[in-house]
Order: sequence, then structure tokens, then C-alpha cells
Amino acid sequence: MGAVSNGDQTMRHIPKWSDGASVSAAGAAILLLTAVFRGWHLTNPTIAAVSYLLVVFLTATVSRVRIAVVTSVAADLCLNYFFMPPVGTLTIADPQNLVAFVAFVAVSVVASSLSSALRDRAFEVTAHRDELERLFELSRDVLLTTDSAEAMPQLARSVARRFDLEFAAVCRPGAAGWDVWRAGALDLELDRGQLSHVLAGVDDSVNLGTQGRAYLGHRTLSIEGHVVHLVPLRLGAKAVGLVAAAGRAVDPGTLDALAGLVAIAIERAQLLDERKTAELARQSEELKSALLASISHDLRTPLTAIKVAASNLQATWLAESDRRDQTELILVEVERLHRLFQNILEMARIDSGAIAANLRWVHPSEIVEAAREQVEIALRRRHIDLRIESDMLIELDPLLTSAALAHVLENAAQYSPIDAPIGLTVQLSADDLEIAVRDRGPGIAAGDLPHLFDRFYRGAVAGARTAGTGMGLAIARGMLAAEGGRIRAENAEGGGAQFTIAVPAGRKIALVMEQM
Repeated sequence: MGAVSNGDQTMRHIPKWSDGASVSAAGAAILLLTAVFRGWHLTNPTIAAVSYLLVVFLTATVSRVRIAVVTSVAADLCLNYFFMPPVGTLTIADPQNLVAFVAFVAVSVVASSLSSALRDRAFEVTAHRDELERLFELSRDVLLTTDSAEAMPQLARSVARRFDLEFAAVCRPGAAGWDVWRAGALDLELDRGQLSHVLAGVDDSVNLGTQGRAYLGHRTLSIEGHVVHLVPLRLGAKAVGLVAAAGRAVDPGTLDALAGLVAIAIERAQLLDERKTAELARQSEELKSALLASISHDLRTPLTAIKVAASNLQATWLAESDRRDQTELILVEVERLHRLFQNILEMARIDSGAIAANLRWVHPSEIVEAAREQVEIALRRRHIDLRIESDMLIELDPLLTSAALAHVLENAAQYSPIDAPIGLTVQLSADDLEIAVRDRGPGIAAGDLPHLFDRFYRGAVAGARTAGTGMGLAIARGMLAAEGGRIRAENAEGGGAQFTIAVPAGRKIALVMEQM
């Protein structure tokens, strides 16, 4: 690990051709022109000068200034030796030719310098444009990041990908030391002590870029033969971390802009995390309020009914048939209380993740019968139009599936008219067991569909027509999710609503199972 030093990254534009290739090509062109002109016995120095000047211009376009100047000197010597009288010497006899020669030298050198300067400027503008595009793409990645837990690893990967870096890292000091998120092809280990030293001395050093701009706190490390540039991350005037980059040469100004964008991304991730925490707290308070209000309402009704029925049973004048009615009323309300507390327990199990699938081979009819038994009182005096379109054995969790189906059947019984049948269809699709429950109620309002399976949610129609806590469908979805299943709701043709349960299920012929 090398020592920490002040880093000054200079932007160097590599020419299109290497120096050796440029010198060789220019020399070959000058020799070729000289040989052609001598072979044609062309002695006009003006034609030769213009031809040599073209070679100088082309050389300046694809190479450095010094290569163009060397080419210009070589062309001057050839022009003087082969075409300026007296030919064959480097002496110029005619003063007019001397003036022309000097002008040629001046034009070739000035043209070479201007052409090379323009080429370098074009390279610089293109490089700056590319860096701006990279910064724009990185900013878009930052805006598209919505998961605060994955924000920092994604940020490091985006920096490495967008700037074609072999190594990139976002480093932030924490309570237990430095948190470092790395990305790129190189697997370099940053020394935490050196990171602390660099961050502590961020404001103590000034680096100058190629344009004379001052950049505070830029440092470099030498790690395993690679130069790693460290740039401070600033939120306002405070440095909150470092960004490390290695591989491709990047201008200090671009590194500074990159660090600023990373700092903004860090602040955005913190805000997302705070907003998520605040949203969870708000939802928790809403759920608690809804649960208390719903339970208090649903407890008050059956308790009042039980109290009244119990008081009636104490009356001596009550006929036997009336006593049976009052007893039945008590049993119904007790069952209602039992379902309420069962729902609360099931919701708690779903929230704690205590539900796990236990796969078994069963017949679809067993699931239907188990579900109907659980809500027997709710389905009393209800006609179930049952169709089971498969006799194959299926492998799934029958307890979770039947419990979810029971909640859906109970929901259908609440919204269907007493004399209307409830449709129940069981079939096997390509990979799932599908159970469709259709009621003949008022259907589902368009505004209720997105929230239908939210806990404690009850639409305007539901609140006006029936009592309930709004937990049943949420519990059904949670139980199905535990075994990889799902549930959807839609309005059925001809009126009413249809709920469809889909559970992944293996299958085999019942006869095979019996022989086993």
C-alpha cells in the first residue's frame, strides 16, 4: 500500500496516430512526392511547395504539433535542395526564392500549430461532452433508485458502469468503522486508516486542475500498482465520505461533479429511508386505530345480542320454541366472536411470518369440505353451486388453502342475497389449482379494486350493507402467499363479484395413490 499524496490528474488527449506512425507516414509522403516530381522532371518550386504544404496540413490533423513542425522542416529542406535554384544544394541564390522559402516555412509552421490546436480543442470538447453525458446518465440512475436498502451498492455499480472505471467505491464513516461499497473489475482493498486520514485532511489541501481551478481535498493512493483517486463527498460544507475511482483517466472537474452527484444520491437515500420509516409509522398508527375501532364495533354487537338472549332465557314465560331460538342466537354470536378472535390471531401470525406451508396429497373436494365446515354458520341456509372439474390428487397445503377459501366463502355469503346461490368452481390449470367463488351481490366498485385486499379496508358499499372488520380478504391473501399462491378479484358478467384463488399444486391420478 502506497503513501497518501496530493493528486493532480491532467487531461491528456491521445492522438489518433502514434508519434512513430505519424513521422513514418509524413516522411514517406514527402519522399514519395519528391520521387514523383523528380521522375516527371517537374522543377516548378511553387507546385512542389503547395504539395509539401498539403502533407504538412494532413500531418498536423492527425498528430501532435511537434510532429507537424518536424514534417514542416523536412519539407522545407526537400524544397530547398531539390527545387530551389541552385538545385542540389541548400543555398538559395535568388533573393525572391529566399523570401518564398521563408514564407513557406512560416506558413507551414503556423498552419501546423493552428491545425493541431483545433484538433486538440475538438478532442477536448468531445471529451467534455462525453463526461456530461456520463454525469447525466448517473443522475438518471440516482433518480430511478427507490429502494433505500440497495441505494448504495447500486450507486457504486452505476459510477463504475457509467464512467467505464475499473474500480469505483463509495466510502462513508459509520459508528462501527467505514462502510465501503465497491464495484468494477478490480478487487482493491481500501485501507480504512488511510481513508480516515484523507477525510480528516480534506480541507487542508488544494489541488489545481488543468484549467487552473482549485479542487479541495483530492488525494491519490497507490494500491497494488493502481492509482486510486479519492474525492470528498460534501453535503453543503461538510464532508460526509469519499468516492474512490481507478482505471480510466478522468478530469478533476468531472471527479468533483461526480462526487457532488454521489453526495446528493446519499442524501436522497437518507430521505427515502426517513420517508419509508415515517410511512410505516403512519400505517402502523392507522392499522391500530382501524383495528381498535373495528374490534370495538364487532365486539359490541354480539355481546349485546348474547346479553339480551341470556336475559330472555331467564324469563319463566318464554315458550320452548322461543328458548331454542334464543339459544341458537347465542351460539351464532359466540361463533361470530370466535371467528373475530381467530382472524386476529391469523393476522398476527401472518405479520410475524410464523406461517409455513406443509404440503400433502389431497383431493380438491377435501379442501372444499374443510372450508365449508369452518364457516358453517355463515353458509347456513345458503345454496352452494359446486363444480369440481378434476378427480386428480393434488399436492399443496390443505390447511392454508381451505382457510383462505373459508374467508372468501364467508365474504361471498355476506354480500349475496339469501336466496341467491354462491358459485364455487374447482379446476386444474397448467400449474395451479384454481378455485373461483362467485357471489350475486352488488359487485365491486372501481375505486375499491386496488385496495380490496388491504387489511381493514371496507368499501363504501360494504360499510353500508354488512358488518365486519375488513380482515378476511387480507388474511386469505397472506395465507395463500405463504404457499406461493395468489388471489384476484373482478366483477363477473351478469352481476356480482368473482374471487379466484390460484395455488401451485403437483398432481397425480387418484388410482395411483390408492395402489401405493
